[in-house]
Amino acid sequence: MDEATIHRLADGGLVRTRPLRPDDREKLRNGFARMSPESKYRRFFSAPATLSEAALDYLTATDGRNHVAIGAERGEEGADTSYGIGIARFVRLAEDPGTAEAAVAVIDEMQHRGIGRLLLRELIKAACECEITTFVCHVLPENDAVKSLLHDLDADATPQLEDGLLTYRVALPETLPDERDEGTMYRIFRLAAKGVQVIFRRVPGSSPESNGR
Repeated sequence: MDEATIHRLADGGLVRTRPLRPDDREKLRNGFARMSPESKYRRFFSAPATLSEAALDYLTATDGRNHVAIGAERGEEGADTSYGIGIARFVRLAEDPGTAEAAVAVIDEMQHRGIGRLLLRELIKAACECEITTFVCHVLPENDAVKSLLHDLDADATPQLEDGLLTYRVALPETLPDERDEGTMYRIFRLAAKGVQVIFRRVPGSSPESNGR
């Protein structure tokens, strides 16, 4: 995906998606600042007021193939685009080139409008173009209720416990899912919106050890 694309949401709102660029550093910082402490914790294991310079360095160091990030911003004419409203990214695993760690985040004020689903579709499309066949998602099981939800996921996405995290390996579909798709991948990210931690471990500072977990 090389160009910006305008999408119309179910509620009529417009969203522009495009690959993240190095000059999006402040837009990323401003979008992060609009996330609630709870949303930050679900994504990064902590709730800092701002992203660190090291995290911003990493998050903007994309190459379009091994590290891909797709940002979303308001698409209406004259809309404030000084901050991002959502982002999806994957990073290819060096030890398994067909697999990538993936995550999606949407700022609180724009949640429940279909932006996460839109970003995930764009991410799957980009991954397939880069010969990625599997996404890895890391989930922090906080309590028995969360574990029960995870247990109800497809058997093909059975998690493995690694370093205190439940790690899911999810095969990408051979064809891009349509808007009504309720497969395993969408169910995992929908659970994230309900409080199941789907996190991106490769961001500097985003690990159980670095946050006292």
